[in-house]
Amino acid sequence: MSVYTVVERAQLVHHLKSYSLGELIDFQGISSGIENTNYFVTTTTGEYVLTLFEELKAEELPYFLNLMAFVSANNVPSARPICNDNDTYLSTLNGKATTFVEKLPGVDVESPNSTQCAVIGHSMAKLHLFSSQLNAHRDNNRGSTWRQQAAELLTPLVDEDSANLIRNELAFQACYNTLALPKSIIHADLFRENALFLGDELSGIIDFYYACNDYLIYDIAVAVNDWCVNVDGSLDPRRFNAFMQAYQKIRPLTANEIKSWPVAIRAAAFRFWLSRLRDTHFPKEGEMTHLKDPDAMKRILLARINAPDNCALYPKETLKAAD
Repeated sequence: MSVYTVVERAQLVHHLKSYSLGELIDFQGISSGIENTNYFVTTTTGEYVLTLFEELKAEELPYFLNLMAFVSANNVPSARPICNDNDTYLSTLNGKATTFVEKLPGVDVESPNSTQCAVIGHSMAKLHLFSSQLNAHRDNNRGSTWRQQAAELLTPLVDEDSANLIRNELAFQACYNTLALPKSIIHADLFRENALFLGDELSGIIDFYYACNDYLIYDIAVAVNDWCVNVDGSLDPRRFNAFMQAYQKIRPLTANEIKSWPVAIRAAAFRFWLSRLRDTHFPKEGEMTHLKDPDAMKRILLARINAPDNCALYPKETLKAAD
C-alpha cells in the first residue's frame, strides 16, 4: 500500500457523495505496501480504507472483492468491502478503479509469538475451506511463468552469486506446475503486515489483491516464511509447529502436500525475492512509496536450500497426512 495517485480533499468529498458513509472528517495516505494507492479515511460514520488500483483493471476486481465479502460473511476475520449507493463495490476516482473497505482495529505484529502464529494458521485453514465454495478462478500472476520471466529480466542486473542462485532455483522449480496437490482460492500474500491484531486476537486479514487459485500448501509456505522466521532466515520450530498444528486441526495435509513441501516453501521464498529485486531495480514513481529489502528474502531462500531439515514438517505425531 503506497500513494501513487494523489487525491485532493475536494475530490474525496465529491466521491463520498456516492456512498452512505457520512461526511469527510480527515484522510491521510498510507506509505506501507507496494502495489496500490491507499488512504485512511475518517467520516462521520466511521473509519475506512480507500484503495485506488494502479495495475488491476476494473473487470478483474470482482474476484477479489467478492472473495473478501464472502470470507468476512463466513466468520473469517477480514476487511469487508463497502457498497456504494448503486450497490456495487467499485467506483472510479482520478481515472482509477477504487473501493472502500472497513478499517479494522489493531496493528500488524512485528515479532509474532506462538499464539499469534497459531491464530494465523487456524484462520488460513478456515479461509481455504470457505474459499473452496466460491465458483471463481484466477491464475496466479506471480506463478511459475512470472518467475521465469522475472528471472530472465533480473539475471543480467544482479551480482554473479545471485544470478547463479536464480538459475539454480529455476532448475529446481521446473517440476512445480506438475505437482498433484489440492488447489483452491488462496490469499498468496499473508505476511505480518496483512493481518491486524489486538494483543493475541486477530481482528482481521487485509489486502487480498494477490489472491488466486493455486496450491493450498503454497499459501502456507508464503505465510510461515514471514510469521515463523528467525533473523538468519531459518524457521523457528515453536512458532512453525504452532502454525502447522492449528492449520491441520481444520484441514489436515495430504501425503502429497507433505512430500512436496520443500518445493513449495522454496517457490514461495523465490517468488518474493524476485519480486523485491524487481521493485528495487524498477521502482515505481509515487508520492509515498515503500520498498522491501530483497536480501531478507534471499536469506530465507538460502536457509531453505542449505538447511532443508529446518523446515521439515515436524513433529510427525501432530502432522499426519490425511487419508
